[in-house]
Amino acid sequence: MSAHAASATHSHVFLGEDHDRNARRTWLVIALTATMMVAEIVAGSIYGSMALIADGWHMSTHAAAMLITALAYVFARRQALNPRFTFGTGKIGDLAAFASAIILALIALMIGWESLMRFYEPVSISFNEAIAVAVIGLGVNLLSAWLLRGDHHHHHGGHGGHHGHHGHDHAHDHEHGHGHDHPHHGHPHQGDAARGHRDNNLRAAYLHVIADAFTSVLAIVALLAGSLYGWQWMDPAMGIVGALVIARWSWGLIRDTARVLVDYIPEEEDLPSEIRDVIETGEDRITDLHVWKVGPGHNAAIVSIRSPNPLPLARYKEKLAAIHDLSHVTVEVQPA
Repeated sequence: MSAHAASATHSHVFLGEDHDRNARRTWLVIALTATMMVAEIVAGSIYGSMALIADGWHMSTHAAAMLITALAYVFARRQALNPRFTFGTGKIGDLAAFASAIILALIALMIGWESLMRFYEPVSISFNEAIAVAVIGLGVNLLSAWLLRGDHHHHHGGHGGHHGHHGHDHAHDHEHGHGHDHPHHGHPHQGDAARGHRDNNLRAAYLHVIADAFTSVLAIVALLAGSLYGWQWMDPAMGIVGALVIARWSWGLIRDTARVLVDYIPEEEDLPSEIRDVIETGEDRITDLHVWKVGPGHNAAIVSIRSPNPLPLARYKEKLAAIHDLSHVTVEVQPA
């Protein structure tokens, strides 16, 4: 089988859909969070509410974590065309999300520890003032969650486009030597599968905001219980409950982002099966298959095919083009 070489250049921009809009909204949420953070820490200190202080302080760490999210968006965009990033900068967001998840776990640990200490050293609480500030904080958190939630779920069921950056295929024709065929072939990304379009960087910011809102709710419950029934122990108790729930959220984010970073294919991911279904027809058999994520809604694959009667490379590329989540494909063909 003859080999053909071409030198066509192609893009390796694998940024997620709405990348720039998500970045802008993240900066806006950071501003809202930082403003409320200062108000809650000051009010909690004045009125003596551990739940309110905990909400304010972990709000500050959330603001720092969301700054990681925002800077990751900036860096990924600026370096998107840097050839040193072999498969683009699409996974920068997953790296940032992993770091944010670690911070979220530390926040849970901090809240839990401070709440335990408050059991041993209770303080008097000015309930009415503290409740008012906590309610305002909850409103800011819910507004921030709303700003991020639309994009968060959009990526769970996104559609094509990706800022006009189309995927492409690499096709390699192997027969003892390595010949290369690099057609600049694009296909749309229109898959509706939730797995393919999740932006973990945005998800990290979303979880930080939701954790803020959840802690605000617990603070309000604790303060109301203390005010109405004199149950001051509810204040640190709600802090411990919040710490446990936030720790669980952080673990889920750590797990999912780590999988992307080490190119692990989750059990629910059916992309390898889809590739086998479209290629393994007739005498064609896949002898080696590698699939990994290169960005939100973008996946790369290396497909090694062995066949006694190989089809033209263009035919294999046509088959794989039907799988919309594939943005970068290398095909190797070896005659049996």
